[in-house]
Amino acid sequence: MNKIIEADFLPPAVEEAKEKPRILIIDDNRDFTYSAKVALERTGRYSVWEENEPARAHQTAQRVKPDLILLDIAMPETDGGEVAARIESDLTLDRTPVVFLTALVTKAEARSGLRIQGHPFLAKPISIPELVAGIERNLPAHANVQLTTSHYDKQREIRR
Repeated sequence: MNKIIEADFLPPAVEEAKEKPRILIIDDNRDFTYSAKVALERTGRYSVWEENEPARAHQTAQRVKPDLILLDIAMPETDGGEVAARIESDLTLDRTPVVFLTALVTKAEARSGLRIQGHPFLAKPISIPELVAGIERNLPAHANVQLTTSHYDKQREIRR
């Protein structure tokens, strides 16, 4: 006796899972990266990684393959400009948007559309709504694409 058991309670297959845009925060201030990571992940919109060692930032970016990088400018030893240059020279990362984070400019300057080394920037301190708005403005279109067919919808179609 062969019976087919349908299991709608199983999680969707990997290719069906809704992948969130990957954000990498590079900043030597551990408190800032941790609090930003937690706050951004609580929105439910992003998967967030943090790197607090500027010398390891390029390696971390290669491993994570982020959709967007938030990068502090003023860091000891290796500044954000050097890290951005390394990322831009890497053919696997050169199309990844970099948004500088800096306390060296005012919020008015940040809103003016000025760029630093060709990159947009956000003024610190920054609120989470401002950070989310800055991320959304600079995320590439492919990172916002969401799969619309759920596992449940596919099961319903199969039964028909």
